[in-house]
Amino acid sequence: MNLTLKIWRQKNANTEGKMVDYQISDVSPDMSFLEMLDVLNGELITKGDQPVAFDHDCREGICGSCSLYINGEAHGPDRGVTTCQLHMRMFKDGDTIFIEPFRAKAFPVIKDLIVDRGAFDRIQHAGGFISVNTSGNTIDANATLVNKHDADDAFGAATCIGCGACVASCKNSSAMLFVGAKVSQFSLLPQGKVEATDRVLNMVKQMDDEGFGNCTNTGACEVECPKGISLEYIARMNQEYLKASFKS
Repeated sequence: MNLTLKIWRQKNANTEGKMVDYQISDVSPDMSFLEMLDVLNGELITKGDQPVAFDHDCREGICGSCSLYINGEAHGPDRGVTTCQLHMRMFKDGDTIFIEPFRAKAFPVIKDLIVDRGAFDRIQHAGGFISVNTSGNTIDANATLVNKHDADDAFGAATCIGCGACVASCKNSSAMLFVGAKVSQFSLLPQGKVEATDRVLNMVKQMDDEGFGNCTNTGACEVECPKGISLEYIARMNQEYLKASFKS
């Protein structure tokens, strides 16, 4: 396939960026999207030009670091995949592909297609943990019985990889789906009950302090989420927040 790529280039957070056109040829439909960018960067380096900076790590759809905004969609036109799992067969010969970083006030651009998602880390640091006895008197996990429905729901929430697609796809740049998943992951399990009140209050406060917008229930976050995190987790977080507000 022969493609035209319109890629956002930006030196750093303090400089203005712009879309730059690149032509790439002989792209195999079996390539992943990141492999295609690798080929482009190889050509740019050969010419003595600066390669396009983009984030990646596992390339297995686990880490979430490969997040790109492709043709107006977080992670591109496929569903249930991260950018590294997106294959070029989703495009046609002669297509023009727009490639941008995730856009959100809380996700400042570091360079080109790389954004700083440290806001997610700070939200988790604010309350995404449980108290565990590590003094030598640890309790075997199987000794604490958990209702299967709750366990399944907790595992469902825990599949969130923190890629930020929910934020990028939301018109308000809301992080409610991410925070809802992290709060729900612990609120459903007995080990998470100890800090339940402080957790939801602290994480929601940190989310607001980071500059994320509010949820208006458009559902774009759930549609674009590569792990299919449900809007139900936002409802559970709101429930937990209401209970915690009364207790405090």
